[in-house]
Amino acid sequence: MISPARYLEELKARLVGSAVVGQVSVVSERIISDQGYFRARITLTNGDFLEVSEYFVVQGEIHQTLEYRYQWMDANRRVLVRRWDNARHFPDLPGFPDHLHVGGEETVLPSRSMSILNLIDFLEEELA
Repeated sequence: MISPARYLEELKARLVGSAVVGQVSVVSERIISDQGYFRARITLTNGDFLEVSEYFVVQGEIHQTLEYRYQWMDANRRVLVRRWDNARHFPDLPGFPDHLHVGGEETVLPSRSMSILNLIDFLEEELA
């Protein structure tokens, strides 16, 4: 059985151990019963900036991300590279509420449900 504390340990270990992550600053982390919240600011090894926030539940061996926002910006934090989130503001988009902003707020594409662990996998492939 996985606990929210165990999931957060795994998540932080994965961030610290990733070849694309240069520095991690945890902004907030909370655990209440079977739920948790994690927010961090990350500098990638290429200099880009990443801010992540995730609210999740853990039931048995299953982790489920309920709300998330992962924003990847250039090193100067002026240009949005991508942002994955599940804010409920694009109801007509396939896969609602999951979506992806690419290169700015105007370009919104369908996406799948994400977690920080999925995001790290994506970044390791993208920046390899």
